[in-house]
Amino acid sequence: MVKISRNRMALNRLASCRAVLHVDTQKVRSKLLHKLENLYDLSYSMARNPKLSLVDRNKWTRVAAYTAQTINCVAAGFDEQQIDKQLNELESLVNEARTKAKAGNAQTRTPVDRESGDSSRSC
Repeated sequence: MVKISRNRMALNRLASCRAVLHVDTQKVRSKLLHKLENLYDLSYSMARNPKLSLVDRNKWTRVAAYTAQTINCVAAGFDEQQIDKQLNELESLVNEARTKAKAGNAQTRTPVDRESGDSSRSC
């Protein structure tokens, strides 16, 4: 049996969100919300996993928070270009959480570094 890590599952779910994005608007919104909810559940469970270090749990908490913001924006309105931009940011956060965990937390970003990013975006 093939073993898939939770990190890889998060990227797979994000990739499936992208695949759904370019079809019928209402169907897309419904499917995308469902897939983002699954990603939120996964990232939330990773953030609450006591086996992970505090740094890794903080990264997954940030992924969960950004996913929740994306869900709110998708639910509020449908701007395909904005959603695609948010999915790109979410993918980079997931990749960051994965690579930092694999590298053994060799290098971490401080909250000040994160504030320079797109943390206060609007829908």
